[in-house]
Amino acid sequence: MAGLLFVVSGPSAAGKGTVCKRVLAETDLELSVSATTRKPRPGEVHGREYYFMTEEEFVRTIEENGFVEHVHNFGCRYGTLVRDVEEKLSQGKDLILEIDVQGGYLVREKFPDCILIFLIPPTLTELEHRIRGRGTEDEASIRDRLLTAEREVECLKDYDYLVINDQLDAAVEDMKSVIRAEQCRVTKNKYDSTVQFFKESR
Repeated sequence: MAGLLFVVSGPSAAGKGTVCKRVLAETDLELSVSATTRKPRPGEVHGREYYFMTEEEFVRTIEENGFVEHVHNFGCRYGTLVRDVEEKLSQGKDLILEIDVQGGYLVREKFPDCILIFLIPPTLTELEHRIRGRGTEDEASIRDRLLTAEREVECLKDYDYLVINDQLDAAVEDMKSVIRAEQCRVTKNKYDSTVQFFKESR
């Protein structure tokens, strides 16, 4: 039985990384490992933290349509490998992808059965408070992030679930509930394999 692919998107500072980290620690989901052109940091292992690639390897993979999505940040490239996602799903592993909204659309194009989860704080004011609390942004960057968040939230209509990250524990439990519901949902493939297993289990 193929695994499920959960995609978590939302504005910057919505808490995606924190919530996903907790969910991974408290469920049997696995994190999809990204590829990058940056150098490994001490203790990082190829295939565990990242798939480390040269610039040439990364560009070749783009040309071969080997990425679900890819971005260029701070002089380094990052991308989600199609083969890695396909391999793990074919092994029956359930995966979680933390990705921006545009990336979510690209994932759904390649994996139409993926489950899209939108994570947001309770208000735009709270989002601004969290961005300012990081102390890493100037006023122009803060305005840009807030404007981007206003645009991104309009994409909610294309997502399957909404999780409001007001209290961390509650947001984690809500996301785990979505995961449990989808793992229990009857699909054609799950129906066929479960019925066959049940009948042959005497």
